[in-house]
Formats: sequence, structure tokens, C-alpha cells
Amino acid sequence: MTLAEKIGQMTQIERENATADVINKYFIGSVLSGGGSVPAANAPPEAWVKMVNEMQRGALSTRLGIPMIYGIDAVHGHGNAYKATIFPHNVALGCTRDPELAKRIGAAVALEVRATGIPYIFAPCVAVCRDPRWGRCYESFSEDPKVVQLMTSIVSGFQGEIPASGRKGAPFVAGQRNVAACAKHYVGDGGTTMGVNEGNTVATPAQLFGIHMPPYYNAIVQGVSTVMISYSSWNGVKMHANHYLITDFLKNKLKFRGFVISDWQGLDRITTPEHADYPMSIKQGILAGIDMVMVPYAYTEFINDITILVQNGTIPMSRIDDAVRRILRVKFTMGLFENPYGDTSLAGELGKQAHRDLAREAVRKSLVLLKNGKPGAKPLLPLPKKARSILVAGSHADDLGSQCGGWTITWQGLTGNNLTAGTTILDGIKRAVDPATKVVYSENPDAGFVQQSKGQFDYAIVVVGEPPYAETFGDNLNLTIPAPGPNIIQNVCGSIKCVVVLISGRPLVVEPYLGAMDALVAAWLPGTEGQGVSDVLFGDYGFSGKLSRTWFRSVDQLPMNVGDKHYDPLFPFGFGLQTQPSKGY
Repeated sequence: MTLAEKIGQMTQIERENATADVINKYFIGSVLSGGGSVPAANAPPEAWVKMVNEMQRGALSTRLGIPMIYGIDAVHGHGNAYKATIFPHNVALGCTRDPELAKRIGAAVALEVRATGIPYIFAPCVAVCRDPRWGRCYESFSEDPKVVQLMTSIVSGFQGEIPASGRKGAPFVAGQRNVAACAKHYVGDGGTTMGVNEGNTVATPAQLFGIHMPPYYNAIVQGVSTVMISYSSWNGVKMHANHYLITDFLKNKLKFRGFVISDWQGLDRITTPEHADYPMSIKQGILAGIDMVMVPYAYTEFINDITILVQNGTIPMSRIDDAVRRILRVKFTMGLFENPYGDTSLAGELGKQAHRDLAREAVRKSLVLLKNGKPGAKPLLPLPKKARSILVAGSHADDLGSQCGGWTITWQGLTGNNLTAGTTILDGIKRAVDPATKVVYSENPDAGFVQQSKGQFDYAIVVVGEPPYAETFGDNLNLTIPAPGPNIIQNVCGSIKCVVVLISGRPLVVEPYLGAMDALVAAWLPGTEGQGVSDVLFGDYGFSGKLSRTWFRSVDQLPMNVGDKHYDPLFPFGFGLQTQPSKGY
């Protein structure tokens, strides 16, 4: 291979730049979709396949004909794709403690991604979130590394099960119905001070290796194909420049044989301000052991700068060869050379009913019942399906976008009901109750309305929570229930027997309102299948979820995690009341 061909393999560019001509001219090795980067609004699977295959033609028409690998974020289902099944975010899946469920979800997501012609995903996030003020905390299965390790079984769902004879540390993808996965963000992304996204993780080696590293051992044993580096720092050293952790530990000690990829503009962010000295950033990142660079826009600058650094001896050819060898190893082992093109015959897998049923099951198993009945009173849940009239209130009861959260259709997510196909919690309630039960929905009932009509309602279901967010936009130092949530709780629960369903990516401050509620359910970010919530509220299934995170009383306690000396939570890690299924009548 020429130097230009090698550097091309190491370059990942954004879809919007990636014409067949650009891929051909620069020997581009990989293309990605950032959050919300799609061929067209509401594009069907066939449009995705056509786009990917057009790019692939550019790669295959180069001298060596090495196929490009297309990657996309699929962190809770194929979130960028219109009408895909959106599964609960990882924080919810952690509450199931069910590694088999995670594996089945992984297999379903792999099929939905392959339906659009894409063979590689930037998932799973195996962060161990130690502070819920972090805007990515919902992408973490748990604050407890053991629970995160348990749920890394999703890797075997995405990629297929590595055979017993498989070489430990070698990348593995079973075939064309599976995808290459990516364990991220290496390492310590969930441990930053005050949960600041991309911040600094202050930790002893014992803490880093005891808390944040363990999930990577499990992912590598399962043959994870790639590892993405974290924007964050460890004790002031940027992870993207950490030779010890990337090369000495991950590659040499753990014998990881797949490729290491940067995060989006991860090399640029080595310096403050970002991109201040790009050649130096490239030098540090590549010498640290990064193999593929998610550029994603300024690819000619990257290619020119790294070419000079190799030509003048700053970056040795042996380092370039290691990177390219690893990238080609993944492409070979996943069958990309034999099957470089996407296949439209899988189009029916996107959003198919069996996958929606699986997501609905995941919602049921992830709900955590935190309170059920006031002191001395009977439990409120399960709710009776037969009632004169029930009130459903709150901003999140009829809002598909909010119940999906971030990384859905767009990077930050959207509110409202016209983003994709799915069932809101209100829809689920209406389908669950007896046909004779009147369901009254009021998004934001004022005290007057409640006082006037409280006599007519047998009970109320209040659904409130956080708006959608992703990454830094979700960093939050106060973690209160956003307005008008607290008012709705007080107006409704003050006068009518009520269950509050909280839609959020993390625990929020609920203690001030807890006394007014008859019951409280943590529903996390359940995704498109809102019927999973009503299934359990009305007793078709029992509550079984256990907190994957400590539920704090106030943010002044943070960080506070299970096992800490000073541990005084509102609800401890692992807490969750159980109910038995009933007929709800």
C-alpha cells in the first residue's frame, strides 16, 4: 500500500462530504452519520442502502478496492432512522439486570441497522456514570461496574456470539445479520468532576481500574471490534493523547486486536481552544495509539498534516502500519470484502413488530416502583382498568419525543409526536382500560380545574419529566423536575389519588413532592413503545425493576454511589418494590 492509501484507511469522514469521487480520490476508509445526519428527512431503508452503496462504489473503484466501513450511532435502537424501533436507554436496561434481554435487544438493533445497509455502530456505551449531573448518564447502564459488566452482553447481540474456539481479543462479527460494535468511551467518561461532559476524571489507578475499566474486559472477551476513545481526561491528561492507556494497556496488556477510533473531532479537542495546533494534536493522538480518526469534516487538512508528519519521521511508518492492519483486520473478519454492499432484502426488519414487542418487554422490565400507597393506606398499583373516569395529566403523557429522549431522529432528540412511529404513554393507557372507562387528558391542569372536577375522577396518572437532551446540553447541576412538572404534581395529587410516572434520564429531586403522591414510578426514557408503561400500571405484568443508580435526596450529596461511606439516599441502589400481575378489575 502507498502512504496515501494507508492514511485514507485511517480517515473517517462525515456523510455529507462523502461523495463517491471524494472516497475514490482520497482512498477514504470509513464514513459516518453524526446524530441526525440522514440521506433525507423520513428516508426509508432503501434510500439509506442506495446512499451507502453509492459511496461503496467509490471505494471499490480504487486501485486496491478496499471497501469503506460505514458507521452510525445506534445507542438505543437505530435512532437516526425514521420508524426504527427505539428501545429504552441504557439507564433503564440496567434496572432489568437481564443480560439475556440485552443480548436480544442487540440482535434486533443489528438487524434494523443492517436494514439500512450499515455494518458498524458506535455502541454500546459502557460508561460507569458516577454522577447523574452528567448529560450522558442515561447512556450508562449503572453506577456499579458489575451491572455494566453484566449488560455488556449486548455486544454479543450486536456482533453475534463469539465461538468457544474464538481468539480472545480478536474482533468478531458473525455475519451479514450482525454489525461491528464499539465499546465507548475509553476510559473514565462517567467519572468526571461534577459530571461535566468531556471533563476531567480525578482518580487513583485503583479507582480507574476498579470502577471504569472492568466493562472493557467483558467487551474484549466477547470480541468487540472497535473501542472509541473518550473526550475526557484522566488526572489532567487527555484520553486521546494517553499512550499508556491506549497502547500499553488496551492493545498490549489486554491484547485488543480490533481498531481504536477517536471521537468526533477528538484530536482537535486535545488542545484548548480546539484545533489550535492540529499537527501537534494529530501527532499526540496517533502516537498514543489511535488507529482511525473521526475527522469528520476537515479531512484534506488531516490527510495533508499526517502525511507530512510521516514523511518527516515524526510518526513512524510502523505506527501507521499497526493502524491499517487493525482496520483491515476488522473489515476482513466481518466479511466486508465478500459482502461490501448493503442489501435491500432486509428492509422489513426496520421497526418490525417483533422488535417493537421486544422493546415493550424491555420497558416493562425496566420500570422501577419507588412508592406504592401512602403510610397506612392500601397500595394504589396495579390500577383498576374499570373506573368511571380517570385523569391523565402532564407534559410527558402524550409526547413520543420526550419519552424517547436524546439520540432519536436528531442528535438532541425532539419533543412532540411527529418525529417517528410509536405509541405514547397516553395511547397505551387508552388501549389498556376498559372500554367504558372515560379517560380525560389535560396536559397542564390548573388548580381550578382540579378542584372543580376532582369528584369525577377515580384516580389520576401524572406523567412529567425531563426534556430530551444529549451530551453537554444535558449537563445539569440542579436536577430538579422541570416546570411545570412540580405544579402539576401538587395540583393533581393534592386532590385526587395519583401515581406519578417520571420520564427522565436519571434520578431527579423528588423528595419535596413524595408525600403528596400515592405512588411513584421511575420510567426512565422508555422509547417508542409506551404500552410497556401501561402494561405494568394496570397489572398485566408486575413491577420487577431494581434501581441501577442511587436515588439521591439533594444534589449537595453528589457524587454519592453505592458502597460510599456517607450513603444516605432517598432510595438506595437496587431498590424497587414488586407487584404481582393482576387482572386489574
